[in-house]
Amino acid sequence: MTGFRDLPQIVLGPLAGRSDADWQRAPAGKWTSAQIVEHLALGIEWSARKFVERRAKPPMTRRRRTPIEWLARQFILGLEWYPQGMTAPEGTRPAAGVERAAAEARFRAGLELWARVVADLLPARRHNLFVKHPRLGDLSIEEWLAFHVSHARHHARQIRERVAG
Repeated sequence: MTGFRDLPQIVLGPLAGRSDADWQRAPAGKWTSAQIVEHLALGIEWSARKFVERRAKPPMTRRRRTPIEWLARQFILGLEWYPQGMTAPEGTRPAAGVERAAAEARFRAGLELWARVVADLLPARRHNLFVKHPRLGDLSIEEWLAFHVSHARHHARQIRERVAG
């Protein structure tokens, strides 16, 4: 979970000491840094809640990945490459006008929820509890953690571009 523990620095580090106006800056038609943080928070929160909901379920077996899911996994988790034009899944799209404090608080709360998931479910449910990712198929707890790190790195590049500009 070492990489996951770094998420506050990866995502919020470039925004440390920045004004609210910096959090709201974005190219036309793109998300602001506050919206990016909210988007990450929504995904982190959703996946953690799904594991909490499933914690009492009997052992599961991973469903076979489709060829598209297999390929997406290679690109996203293997190469940390996200295709241009890829849209965020429903439920992870931030609202317009997301405020800095709300986005940051939600992000930190999602990380705390994941810390509880890890403490409660690992190592016992390491190989028999899954939550379906909309593009990657069934992922284990540790695979979801790896996804969140990869996803955060992807969006942290965008945040750095916004605060530099």
